[in-house]
Amino acid sequence: MIEHLEADELPLSAVIDRIETVTTSPSLTREILDTAEKRGLIEREEGRIRVRRGGSFVRFEQQVVARDGEFTCQRCGAGLSTGHFISFETGELGPFGSDCVRKVVGRDD
Repeated sequence: MIEHLEADELPLSAVIDRIETVTTSPSLTREILDTAEKRGLIEREEGRIRVRRGGSFVRFEQQVVARDGEFTCQRCGAGLSTGHFISFETGELGPFGSDCVRKVVGRDD
């Protein structure tokens, strides 16, 4: 997910907010950031994360799928009648509400 962030630079807190859609474990969050840095996806400096361009940002028309049903938003915990799922090569992430999916991919902060 980190390689698909739209912004070139973000505060560490914003990146952690996105990682917390996958895990709330502080040790796993640290491991994800360390791995991303070792792979050259990001650079960390003074509480900011700079994304090195190699990947591409999430394309809503192609990678975000809306499904009707009974869901709980993975980011905020709200009940949903329509869940939005982000499709990556490695699998699907979600469900998210319409506002939260935009925040997760960095369209709205």
